[in-house]
Amino acid sequence: MRCAVLGAGSWGTALASLLAGKGFPVTAWDKDGAALEEITRAHRNERYLPGVALPQNLHATLDLARALEGAELVVMAVPSFAVRQVAIEAKRLIHAGTPLVSAGKGIEQDSLMTMSEVMEDVLPVPLHPYLAVLSGPSFAREVARGLPTAVTVAARWERIARQVQDAFHTRSFRPYTSGDVVGCEIGGCVKNVVAIAAGIADGLGFGANALAALITRGLAEISRLAMRKGANPLTLSGLSGLGDLVLTCSSDLSRNRSVGRGLAEGRELTEIVRSIGQVAEGVRAARSVCDLGRRLEVELPICEAVHRLLKGDVPPREAVTALLMRETKPER
Repeated sequence: MRCAVLGAGSWGTALASLLAGKGFPVTAWDKDGAALEEITRAHRNERYLPGVALPQNLHATLDLARALEGAELVVMAVPSFAVRQVAIEAKRLIHAGTPLVSAGKGIEQDSLMTMSEVMEDVLPVPLHPYLAVLSGPSFAREVARGLPTAVTVAARWERIARQVQDAFHTRSFRPYTSGDVVGCEIGGCVKNVVAIAAGIADGLGFGANALAALITRGLAEISRLAMRKGANPLTLSGLSGLGDLVLTCSSDLSRNRSVGRGLAEGRELTEIVRSIGQVAEGVRAARSVCDLGRRLEVELPICEAVHRLLKGDVPPREAVTALLMRETKPER
């Protein structure tokens, strides 16, 4: 099965490596010519996946048409802010009947659409039934190194979910299927915002009690928003909800958690993001998640606190104190 992976950052390269490791011919595309040249020449991507050897049958090109030529599986793994433009450029190059997997996690800032909604907004209607979403607790570095990982593949058409599941399934990478696309997408996006709050709490030395509270109440916010958009509440207790949230809030590999820790240390946001060197989706998502919550009349106090902090309206300690001093209420 010929595969095209659009996006050669850490996640796109990891997924491309996984597919190529199964023996599929894989072509990665990106606008970062240096990364593509290194993949082609040295079978490495040291900026995004240092120390990871990539399969020989993973190729790379700057030519989008060449990457998509004959593709029987397409993976969209560019940052959320780039999905619309890349989909516009690719829409006439993807053949009807080709499964198209959205691997990004975000909500578009102006439209407040999820990534699959953005792709449906751009792509021809005959391609819509072939859209799938891949989400769940998965750091690119661990996937690329073959460490055990379980994720969710969601699609509105069960046959496509199973087809994508089969394509990605390996001895170390186990996808489960779901029909709840919106639940998987909201879980995968909002957890990045909550992870910034978790990093702030950790950076301020607030301890394990605070982390447990943030994860639990963060999950409540994710669930409220997802359910208002029609998600199945059980999805949020699974891999693409609770699983992804726990991983992103608790691991030092989390870029979003690192952003929170940096803010707690008093560093400037621009300097933190520059030092990470990769996209931390929660920084952009904080605004769009809060805007979506207001549009749908869903209360999101943790996300709102993170958004205010990122704007510079409140310092970290004051933001956490404001959350603790909110009016008391029943848990459910």
